Amino acid sequence: MASINFVTAHDGFTLADLVSYNDKHNDANGEENHDGESDNRSWNHGAEGPTSDPAVLALRARTQRNFLTTLLLSQGVPMIAHGDELGRTQNGNNNAYAQDSALSWINWDQADAELIDFVSRLARIRQAHPVFRRRRFFDGRPVERGDDGALPDIVWLRPDAAAMAPADWDSGFGHSIGVFLNGGGIPDCDARGQPVVDDCFLMLFNGGDDAVEFTLPDQGYAMHWIVEIHTDGVVGHQLSAGAVVLVTGRSVLVLRAPDRD
Repeated sequence: MASINFVTAHDGFTLADLVSYNDKHNDANGEENHDGESDNRSWNHGAEGPTSDPAVLALRARTQRNFLTTLLLSQGVPMIAHGDELGRTQNGNNNAYAQDSALSWINWDQADAELIDFVSRLARIRQAHPVFRRRRFFDGRPVERGDDGALPDIVWLRPDAAAMAPADWDSGFGHSIGVFLNGGGIPDCDARGQPVVDDCFLMLFNGGDDAVEFTLPDQGYAMHWIVEIHTDGVVGHQLSAGAVVLVTGRSVLVLRAPDRD
């Protein structure tokens, strides 16, 4: 009926280690590093383990924010491994079943306060906006708005703001994609039997290395957009329909339409 979504679990790397190690480091387990999964789909971002390189640390932090944004703003039930919201590390150990020690405990003194604040903001947005936690699947059909047009409950967009066609999914820009969530297209009712209506959101994902120019959709979607989440920038400013936005490589931008019923 629904999905349980997760990036990390109790087995494998923590989120902080997922972006800090290319290889497992399970020497403390006493099995000569033979235990644990070797295919971790991880990336150390240029240095294996602890580093003082500010560029590496900044990219690691952004990647964690990207993962958490994608997780918490996806449909379905988000599952966060304990401590990932505050940067818990196991020093590259991806099989800590044998470690009832500082290696597997949470070090509260080293909690990442900025990451905690970021995850808190994501959680508040998810809680406040039911468009991110629909009870039914999208159907892609137009939703009557009672004005001069209709939009589907979800629209996948190319960087030029055109709706994705089937061939676009296999094109070279597949790392960069936008998705429009129609707050007027939620097929749910509240406790009083009234339709659930929410703001509309636009999420822009750039998984490539280079910055990409995204054109915001026209006024048929929304007149203005407010930046609610930016994994590599500031939030709170307003953008107009049709504006061109430069989205940094490996970052996510989440926009909310403030002028839609």
